[in-house]
Amino acid sequence: MDNKIMIVDDEPDVLSSLKTIFEKHNYEVITVENGYKCLEELKKGFRGIILMDLMMPGMDGWDTIKEIVNRGLIKNVAIEIITGRGTKDHKRLGVLGPYIYDYLSKPLDINELINSVEKCKTYLSAKNS
Repeated sequence: MDNKIMIVDDEPDVLSSLKTIFEKHNYEVITVENGYKCLEELKKGFRGIILMDLMMPGMDGWDTIKEIVNRGLIKNVAIEIITGRGTKDHKRLGVLGPYIYDYLSKPLDINELINSVEKCKTYLSAKNS
């Protein structure tokens, strides 16, 4: 679980570039292009950090997070939002905020993202011990 990360984004360029970056930092990376596939990976037993885009067709990031919580799949994961949406949706953050470790806006500062994921990894280890 310590070095597993799932990137959920509908933009192929984002998926491939973040996969490359995190693999260079010794992470096992799974990439999925929508919320439905994220839920499938969680049902298969994924444990680790999820980088979740908010704006995706079909099931957006907020709906995906809500389903993760409702289906009881939140226990062994930590969610970080990565979004092109500049302003935070405080109404949804109010409800789902306890399940979100961090909220980062695109374009992503890669050093900030890596630092956040490293801190999140420590948080996740403590949460599950």
